[in-house]
Amino acid sequence: MIELDQESIKRSRMRYGEIQLYAGSACPELAQKIANYLDVSLKGRDVIEFPNENLFLKLHSSARGQDCYVIQTHATPLHRNLMEMLIMIQTLRLDYASRVTAVMPYLAYSRSDKKDQPRVPITARLVADMIEVAGASRYITMDLHAGQIQGFFTVPGDVLRGAHVLNPYLRKIRPQMKDPVVVTADLGFAKKGRQYAHVLDAPMSFIEKRRIANDARAEALTLIGDVNGKDVVLVDDEVDTGGTLAQAVKVVKEHGAADVYMVFVHPVLSRNASERLAALPVTEFITTDTLPIPEQKRAFFGERLTVLTVSQLLGEVIRRAHEGRSVGAMFNE
Repeated sequence: MIELDQESIKRSRMRYGEIQLYAGSACPELAQKIANYLDVSLKGRDVIEFPNENLFLKLHSSARGQDCYVIQTHATPLHRNLMEMLIMIQTLRLDYASRVTAVMPYLAYSRSDKKDQPRVPITARLVADMIEVAGASRYITMDLHAGQIQGFFTVPGDVLRGAHVLNPYLRKIRPQMKDPVVVTADLGFAKKGRQYAHVLDAPMSFIEKRRIANDARAEALTLIGDVNGKDVVLVDDEVDTGGTLAQAVKVVKEHGAADVYMVFVHPVLSRNASERLAALPVTEFITTDTLPIPEQKRAFFGERLTVLTVSQLLGEVIRRAHEGRSVGAMFNE
């Protein structure tokens, strides 16, 4: 088996060349951690923004015949970072890279995944189209808001779960919890919530939520399940303005919850979300570095914030993609 693996790796290198990592401006720290895990250096590039806000990019060295990975999360300023990623992908393609993979820990516009009312776009499909038109051969991302977004891409890709990073930490702190109950902030996250409940060997409860506008506002209505006198592990895929989870904390506390642990993959934390969440009676906030959290926002949480890195997960998937090995085997799938 080892000989076969080595032969597969050799064929992959002959076909695609060596791994070359390029960091976008949105997440240089995460890109560096991935590079450290793979024991490679980030390749040099210049990104210049002209007075008219047009972007110009130049590679420091040739990418011809190489297996290139553009690491760019869709953080604020969103549209600049998205355009920078597209330009970098096209630059590598025009430099005759053998293969270009878009590594997007957080994919923007993933909530705009369907036409659920008249005269509205499906922007997630547009973003997928732009990534492919720019020249991406593959993509890697994490925890899409809706699974059908994978079908918007015609190129292959890997959609990873932040739970693979969060679950080991939850197992670690499980002994300090009192009769934990996993609570999802809405019924749509129930399936993923069961994965956390399985890890913690805990029951589940749900909060029924109704969205009341096209903006970020939502209304949490009622709790389905029992949390009285129990610790609550409140889980979601991302936190934007924090309104939904703030209401969720209020609901579980009104129903007698003890300590509350808030767990989410993508810390979008728009506007005053950090202040809003930090003011809640939450014991610990547990998230990942799919999006960078500025120091001024971290300061609101103090020692209650735990940020787990996804760099090793992404790094290993990049390695396996490059070597032509199974990604599912990492998770016994």
